[in-house]
Amino acid sequence: MAYLYLKSLHIIFITTWFAGLFYIIRLFIYYKEAEEKPEIEKNILLKQYKLMIKRLWYIITWPSAVLATIFAIWLLVLQPSWLQMNWMLIKLGFVALLFAYHWTCQIMYNQIEKGYLKYSSFSLRIWNEVATIILFACVFLVILKNSLGWIFGVIGIISVSILLMLGIKLYKNIRNKNNWDKK
Repeated sequence: MAYLYLKSLHIIFITTWFAGLFYIIRLFIYYKEAEEKPEIEKNILLKQYKLMIKRLWYIITWPSAVLATIFAIWLLVLQPSWLQMNWMLIKLGFVALLFAYHWTCQIMYNQIEKGYLKYSSFSLRIWNEVATIILFACVFLVILKNSLGWIFGVIGIISVSILLMLGIKLYKNIRNKNNWDKK
């Protein structure tokens, strides 16, 4: 029974971690776009976005990452045989990518704390899809647990990634055509 509680907690904190990662990039985009507003509006928005970003990052995202990791390690201690399975080793590779993604978001957060963000809103929109790709890969690996299954999953991820990139480009074109940023 303890195993099921640990697994449930791991899934809950993975979910909140990803929610934080998805939303933090959205806030980074809003922050970046606020830099282009008139001075009064810009000052108000940047101050508010910095506060929202800080709260999300340190109250939800970081604690979720830490707790998801603790519960994952605990599960591996209870089930050490998983470390002998290819799907788990591949999944751990994607988890390493997730930590790299998280660390890159920390670098972006640090830039905002210093009053700037080097990335464009378009590159941030693309960056936001990286977490989606990692999530797809991990879910396929955990559910399918076999070499052939995860290969098809990764092919699916690549296909979804291409569709997402095309969707982002289409969204940008529609946004520019309809002057959504000017209203």
